[in-house]
Amino acid sequence: MDMLINFPGGARVDAQYGEFTIKTDQSVYGGGNGEAPSPFSLFLASMGTCAGIYVLNFCKQRGLETKNIQILQRIHNSAATHMVEKIELIIQVPETFPEKYRPSLIRAAQLCAVKKHLENPPGFAITTETYQPGH
Repeated sequence: MDMLINFPGGARVDAQYGEFTIKTDQSVYGGGNGEAPSPFSLFLASMGTCAGIYVLNFCKQRGLETKNIQILQRIHNSAATHMVEKIELIIQVPETFPEKYRPSLIRAAQLCAVKKHLENPPGFAITTETYQPGH
């Protein structure tokens, strides 16, 4: 599975993935125009939205309404390193949500592939090669 990363101008860095262009930019403070989320913002959003897919599918399979369900994602940073040290996902459900499904809803969200990859991170290999336009 390949993804092509390119530099369309300014502080923008975009990813071509299949038929999609995933656009990123830096904030004005970070030297960009703030026209798209930063790569790190997309990384953080991928966790909550991934868990959200599992929550959505869980509810759909049981005929449960999702209109008043949302996930609050809280990012906790280390005071010493300023790096993310904990990500908290709080599934907010209406009063009418069946109590018996709450533990299963949490288990469904824990199936998120992004979370699982962070728990068992991939290795990285960064190299260079000569780019030959048109090949």
